[in-house]
Amino acid sequence: MAKKLRGFNWIQAVLSMLVMPLGFILWGLAAAPGIYLFWEVGSATSDWVEWQRAMILGATMGIGALMWCLADLLMLGTLGMIMRPRLEDAKAPTESWLTIRWAFLSLFHRLALPSLKWMVPSFVGTFYFRMMGCKVSKGAQINSPFINDCFMVEIGERTVIGGDATINGHLFEKDGIHLSKVRIGSKVVIGTMAQINPGCVIGDGAVVASKAVLPKFTEIPAGEVWGGIPAKCIRRADGSKPE
Repeated sequence: MAKKLRGFNWIQAVLSMLVMPLGFILWGLAAAPGIYLFWEVGSATSDWVEWQRAMILGATMGIGALMWCLADLLMLGTLGMIMRPRLEDAKAPTESWLTIRWAFLSLFHRLALPSLKWMVPSFVGTFYFRMMGCKVSKGAQINSPFINDCFMVEIGERTVIGGDATINGHLFEKDGIHLSKVRIGSKVVIGTMAQINPGCVIGDGAVVASKAVLPKFTEIPAGEVWGGIPAKCIRRADGSKPE
């Protein structure tokens, strides 16, 4: 386990002061392509009839918003590619460089959420998740933007992640931050608003019911159906119910 970082509180304070304006600057830079397009269209239509110009400028603003979403995800995904750690499982004190690194990645993901909510499910959202380190196999459908700690998540072929489902690869305990891989097999269904916690392993063809909460390090055998809070097996792979 890593050692505590000396002067963590000062480092945290300084980085917070730098990072907060950085987030808004990134959002502003993402808006630049749309602003440029608006200026160009506005200039080209300056002599149009007012109602015609209003319509074309309104449509241009909509396209500009789309360009903002795409630029936002591309910039933040690129930063994620640079900063994400390459690891399986790790733990460190709360006052550590690993925590700071995780905090930066979490901030990037939060900055991406306004755009990402409009881009799932789509190849754009999947591309962003892969840039952030998530291993997404062929045919997987991700309908939720809340794939947190992407670098700790693996999603198998033809798996469906339901709307607003949350997958976490981290947790904080008394001894600090813990990062542990979440491995989801092929042809799995994760229900709407389900929550998958760190270290969970979900076998091929399994189902996690809507709003179920899977405690940390839970292992679901292939083909089983789990539900509830905390989630438990409600139907085995052979179709029988547990006693």
